[in-house]
Amino acid sequence: MTIQHLEHVNMRTGNLEAMTAFYDQVLGLKLGDRPAFQFNGTWLYCGDMAVVHLVEDTAPLNGDNPQLEHFAFRAEGLADFLARLRSHKVAYECRIVPGREIRQVHTADPDGNHIEIAFGPEEQADLTNYDGA
Repeated sequence: MTIQHLEHVNMRTGNLEAMTAFYDQVLGLKLGDRPAFQFNGTWLYCGDMAVVHLVEDTAPLNGDNPQLEHFAFRAEGLADFLARLRSHKVAYECRIVPGREIRQVHTADPDGNHIEIAFGPEEQADLTNYDGA
């Protein structure tokens, strides 16, 4: 067996509307078809793959100490993506992976989940961190 790619991430949230809007409007995933489960939620797609599954949960959640440290997407269009984050006033930190020159953008969703978005070394943009203000 060989692992081929990230299938999906499933997250519980008490903030389904804001979380759905973040992944759709800020990260650019698209809201799509979801099976008729007995509980509320949304599926967000990257192309034809449902990569983020959100499940509505009314129990208190703690974003300060998540079970999952972060998850990552690979993307293209670094400069446009950073502009989108700034337009939505979403804070981020940029890093370059030593020896590989991969550009990483680290941000958080409305529930405080840490997300990394990785871009190839050929991508050029102003990598100054942004505090969301």
